[in-house]
Amino acid sequence: MTDTPSKMTYARYLALDSLLDCQHPISSEDDEMLFIIIHQTKELWLKQIIRELQMANAQVAGGALIPAYKALARVSRIQAVMTLSWDILSTMTPSDYTRFRDVLGPSSGFQSDQFRTVEYLLGLKDKGFIKYQNDRPEAQAAMAQALASPSLWDNAIAAVARTGFEIPLELLERDFSQPYTPHPAVEDAFVVVYGDPERYWDLYQLAEKLVDLDDAMAAWRHKHVLTVERIIGMKRGTGGTAGAAYLHTTLGKRAFPELWSLRTRL
Repeated sequence: MTDTPSKMTYARYLALDSLLDCQHPISSEDDEMLFIIIHQTKELWLKQIIRELQMANAQVAGGALIPAYKALARVSRIQAVMTLSWDILSTMTPSDYTRFRDVLGPSSGFQSDQFRTVEYLLGLKDKGFIKYQNDRPEAQAAMAQALASPSLWDNAIAAVARTGFEIPLELLERDFSQPYTPHPAVEDAFVVVYGDPERYWDLYQLAEKLVDLDDAMAAWRHKHVLTVERIIGMKRGTGGTAGAAYLHTTLGKRAFPELWSLRTRL
């Protein structure tokens, strides 16, 4: 039976008993609890980011660019909080981590379905990550849907086309599950937008909100690399990944590449 408002309590509303029973350290080391809570908290924030990006994506696709600003601004602020959390994890020394690292087995943040779903929603498409969810069909289906659907960047480009800019049909009707390749027509259009922000205010502000997301993601990746190097150096990561060496290869990722390249032309 659902509690009536008059009988609702803080703990019931937030399902605190269930939430606080989700931490199950395997070792007897104190730092393992911190490790678990940091990563579970990140997954909770990723859940909210996905919700906000889906909302913003639908709004941009429907031509409601200005209403989409709120969700996009919220995401960039959540990203900032997630980045700051690396500072908490970095209080764990290499010696601390080594004492319980073996209990992680082959598990790795590399396998986070929600993080990859966020990347897909932004426009960073790589279907190779879907295989890591073979044992979780619902998570895999959510990833597959985000992979196959137009990303935030795809819908932003479509919004540019609706405004009257010449965007090749090959970009508007492409296979959205494939990685996006930057196109000069998109850069040309946004150069005009940035050259006359008063006329194209909604597109101009949308572009800046998207740059905020890319900027925040780059900061998150950079802090992730530093934290990993601080704790395990250049050793291989769990799950068979290359650890910091792999993370370094992700630092140049940009979901909205033309919004960065156009700045050289202004």
